[in-house]
Amino acid sequence: MDVFSFQELRPYLFSIAYRMLGRATEAEDVVQDAWVRYQTAAPAHVDSLKAYLTTIVTRLCLDRLKAARTTREEYVGPWLPEPVLTDGPSSPEQLMARYESITMGFLVLLETLTPPERAVFLLREVFDYDYDAIAGMLDTTAANCRQLLSRAKSRIAEGRPRFAGETPGRDVHRRLVEAFRGAMERGDPGELAALLADDVEFWADGGGKVAAAGRPLFGRDAVLKLLVGLRRTAAALAASMSSDVTIVNGEPAIVVRVGQHVDSVYVCSIANEAIVAIRAVRNPEKLQYLKAQLER
Repeated sequence: MDVFSFQELRPYLFSIAYRMLGRATEAEDVVQDAWVRYQTAAPAHVDSLKAYLTTIVTRLCLDRLKAARTTREEYVGPWLPEPVLTDGPSSPEQLMARYESITMGFLVLLETLTPPERAVFLLREVFDYDYDAIAGMLDTTAANCRQLLSRAKSRIAEGRPRFAGETPGRDVHRRLVEAFRGAMERGDPGELAALLADDVEFWADGGGKVAAAGRPLFGRDAVLKLLVGLRRTAAALAASMSSDVTIVNGEPAIVVRVGQHVDSVYVCSIANEAIVAIRAVRNPEKLQYLKAQLER
């Protein structure tokens, strides 16, 4: 396989690895490792290059998920996926337009699955592989894959976000988040309250490295109080702070900068013309990939 053929498949392989891991930087590493492994140990004949590389990527992701289990359990505060920009033709995710499976809420839900359940669910439900192909990739049986998928779908159904299935990135959603950004800049509690659902949720991931809410907040009153507090804290940085709305993980998001530094990303989930969830990523390590995307 030449480099050109690999580059054509790279966005697709990234799509698999990112959904498996929830970390864009690690997904890039996995895809590169897959290339190296193919170059050094590829068989003389491969029936399907795409399937063969998918197998390598899936197995590498399973190894990383198993190794990361302790790290995830010890993570400080709520864990959120590493955000990725999905608002342009250069985005790797443009080749995989099934946006529900890329949203923050759905990727967090996938964390409730075991690594094998996660692999089978994604390969079957998102990437359309049949059971025999998945069995070959995971070195198991088709019957076992069916059992793993059944368990995975049960867990997904139990915890599925109420707003799952909404078409992300629609103009109306973006305009609503633009209104939310304006209300935050003005610090108007009335405007903010009118944009939030009664049972809105707020999750923040600082990873113990920067200030962030240490636990999820639920309900308009609690979230509104936090937002007003954030606005007051940000007032001191108003001269150097800027923000804009883009599409992150298939949903409208506010990217906040302090000077040239990307400080945080607020990804908004919307249903019934109201914001039902806000997921704020502030962990600097998790913002590096998005920062690089924004600079392209």
